[in-house]
Amino acid sequence: MASKKLKKFAGTLSFSKTSAKIFIALGAISLVSACSNFSFGPDIGTSNISNFPQQNFNQVLPNASGEIIGSGEVRVALLLPLSGSAGLSSVGISMANGARLAMDFINNNPSIANNITLVIKDTQGDVNIASNLATQAVNEGASLILGPLKAQNVIAAGNIAKAANIPLIGFSNNSSAASSGVYLLNLLPKSELRRSLSYARSKGSISFVAITSTSAFGQIQRNAFNAASLELGLNTIGSYSFSNEDEARNAVETIIPLIQSGQVDTIFLPDRATAPSIAILLEAAGIDRAKLRIIGSADWENDLNIAQTPYLLGAIFPAIDDAGHLALRPQYSAKYGSNPHPFTTITYTATLLANSSTLAKSTPRYDRAILTRDSGFKGRDGLFRFLVNGQSEYALIIKSVANGGSIRVDGPRLP
Repeated sequence: MASKKLKKFAGTLSFSKTSAKIFIALGAISLVSACSNFSFGPDIGTSNISNFPQQNFNQVLPNASGEIIGSGEVRVALLLPLSGSAGLSSVGISMANGARLAMDFINNNPSIANNITLVIKDTQGDVNIASNLATQAVNEGASLILGPLKAQNVIAAGNIAKAANIPLIGFSNNSSAASSGVYLLNLLPKSELRRSLSYARSKGSISFVAITSTSAFGQIQRNAFNAASLELGLNTIGSYSFSNEDEARNAVETIIPLIQSGQVDTIFLPDRATAPSIAILLEAAGIDRAKLRIIGSADWENDLNIAQTPYLLGAIFPAIDDAGHLALRPQYSAKYGSNPHPFTTITYTATLLANSSTLAKSTPRYDRAILTRDSGFKGRDGLFRFLVNGQSEYALIIKSVANGGSIRVDGPRLP
């Protein structure tokens, strides 16, 4: 019966390439007022530098190539795509502007030591250029590299940084780019899943399935679902993938009997492009929405199709608290004449983190033991921490789909 009903909906599935959105996972900023009360916690940002072991800050560094901002004694390189592909460079330019605003904040705040000189370099979105610029940064005496953007570029630059024994904080949500000494300041799918699955369990979910696309991003989501479920000890009934409409329909038809028999009560649908169509199929099969919890991904945030699909009302998804981004927007717009890209807060946080006395004045600089401390750091989007393996975790909120948008149903928590 279910199969016959589903056949009536042939063609309802809408498939489009879903880009692997790099969620500014940059978890972290405690912002009491627009920008003036930015803090990295009790021992970062406004710390007295005399409390930390000192290195030789009188060394003369070679000249650096790129845009140079600040006058601190610790050199930090920022690698971003500022030219090349219009789409990618627009993101990179906005992120660079975020770093510039952070440097303005440092320079204009007498309670914060000016520890770093930031050198911005243009990768043009090219992996070979990113690698060469990382080598250039090392030769110029950089103690830390921020960026680049995108996983392959992070891996290439990260290899150079690791060989020079300096840390790199990259901008990618692909966990495969992380490794010891190469940290990702983005929201990773596994961090999302741990937060959302834990929340669902706390609300009574017992058995879980996932339907993901076979795209690169879909596979990342599927692997994250499996890994998080295993770590949390959840009862997962299955994980299904699709590359076209027929495969998606077959996956739905497979799980419908499991839902009807009570063997499955929760379904994970991370792909925002196809989640509405899959929801229509579940509704057409007569699945009682009250007996099924639907979990989305952070990619659902601000998606109109998701918000306008009646069957998805009440579905939950993890998200970064956007208070920090909204607070930054007026300042950004006033200076640059446009709204900041969501990733702009990543580089704002990364720059302030790099300037923190705890890290910049430690011995060695940017000591990995401090970078990976369990208590983490506070940034523009909330609390975050780096793990020893280079991955990150963020204090995420949980949202629920509501008519035309979403509402917060649980406050920020680390997974």
